[in-house]
Amino acid sequence: MDKKAVRQKKEDLIRRLRRLGSLLTAFSGGVDSSFLLAVSHQVLREKTLAVTASSVIHPAGEIKDACDFAGKYGIKHVVFRSDVMKLKDFQANGPERCYYCKRHLFKKLFSIADERNIKHVAHGANLDDLKDFRPGFRAAHEAGVIAPLIEAQLDKEEIRFLSKEMGLSTWDKPSMPCLASRIPYRNLITDKKLKMVEETEAFLAGLGFISSRVRHYGSVAIIEAGINDLEKVTRKNCREVITERFRKAGFDHVALDLEGYVPGKMNRGFSTL
Repeated sequence: MDKKAVRQKKEDLIRRLRRLGSLLTAFSGGVDSSFLLAVSHQVLREKTLAVTASSVIHPAGEIKDACDFAGKYGIKHVVFRSDVMKLKDFQANGPERCYYCKRHLFKKLFSIADERNIKHVAHGANLDDLKDFRPGFRAAHEAGVIAPLIEAQLDKEEIRFLSKEMGLSTWDKPSMPCLASRIPYRNLITDKKLKMVEETEAFLAGLGFISSRVRHYGSVAIIEAGINDLEKVTRKNCREVITERFRKAGFDHVALDLEGYVPGKMNRGFSTL
């Protein structure tokens, strides 16, 4: 990594944010939106607003992390209860699921921005996101949501590096997409399924598994563990407690994906958007 070039990208980001005058950031509490929010707050101060959607598709721990981050840095923060589960097109869980969710979200964000007299709405997409299937990008484009990190040509590794330089606690935080992404396309999204996923992933995290995923295939849970954790899952004592906890959550069978966790795996076969 050319650290000097990366720092120059941050300066470019700062210039872009300064020109905006005011900014509402769609804030999930993850690495990217936290970095964007922190830089925006440094540049625009009180003209920065973070907005977080809370619903059953977002792990409770992520909402808490977002609130803690905004509070730590004195950033104005709005959390609203999203009714995304009322959207039939979202619940149907087709390949365009994220489009319907993001369109619904961005409509609410612009409403809040108008109320606060904020000129622009941004999301924390980075350069690497362009390599994956992202229907939500189309919703952002249609709504007029900007992506300053992409405009500044920043990728995930660079954002983590700059976050660490700034002393942000999120610099090494694992990615955490919404819980709906654990349910295979065209399988109905329900509150019960989301709860089963949230509970079991939280359990794995408590055992020390990093970046693990639980895919919900009806009565079968498929665990995707990080490469360094694959062997740990198969140890007798660990295997037994995992199986017991997953059955308690409602699964009849527990399986292990031998490939391990790979970001974007559920999107294989789809073109990038």
